[in-house]
Amino acid sequence: MEAPPILIVRRPRRHKAHHHGGAWKVAYADFVTAMMALFIVLWLLSSSEQVQKAVGGYFSDPTGHGKEVGNGLRGVGGESLTVRKEDMSTLKNKLEAAVQLTAPQKINEHVTMAVTGEGLRVELSEGERGDFFFESGSPLPTDFGKEILATLAAEVGKMPNRVIIEGHTDSKPFGARRDYSNWELSVDRANAARRLMEAAGMRPDQVVQVRGFADQKPREHASSNDASNRRITVIVENQAATESGSQASAAKGR
Repeated sequence: MEAPPILIVRRPRRHKAHHHGGAWKVAYADFVTAMMALFIVLWLLSSSEQVQKAVGGYFSDPTGHGKEVGNGLRGVGGESLTVRKEDMSTLKNKLEAAVQLTAPQKINEHVTMAVTGEGLRVELSEGERGDFFFESGSPLPTDFGKEILATLAAEVGKMPNRVIIEGHTDSKPFGARRDYSNWELSVDRANAARRLMEAAGMRPDQVVQVRGFADQKPREHASSNDASNRRITVIVENQAATESGSQASAAKGR
């Protein structure tokens, strides 16, 4: 009887996969970081000179005290910068939108804004009754006047630009007191607006002038007694006017 044939079964050896480690993760992270840096450089090259200075100012002064960093106009194109002359129209639209939310039916009649060579002029004009923003014949703001001034202060206080506040009256003689005229009333109303706006968000050093003109600069020249001549004007200086004023102040101090 023949012996059964011997079967030889060869089984392939299984090799264990080698552990590659995390080196690829480091390389991938470096690649992503390099791409992000590239995109940032491309964005800076296409940005305005003001943005480039602001970014450079941050790296040279991360604490935010540098001249080019500032805490300026927030919410306009994502920038936080001093409002320049060419940016005043953007600021005007921003303030109009803020006031429109506060008083949608009254802004066109009593709140007007205009861009001038000095900056942005915001005028709060009284109505025929004379008690729209201030009590009649008084430097005390009305509730609506407080609300509008606080709205303006919240936006203007975000910028480093200087502010000037003016008071104006009509030509009607102020007869409540013999020792109190339109001159005192115009100054007191401007000063009351300053105090209220500083309490609502403007910095104490932001207002550089408080002016009272009485009836010497009427808005409506044809009728010096027109109600629109009774007004408060808030002037937000543009960057050029601010720098010019700062240089003039420095020259006087020498």
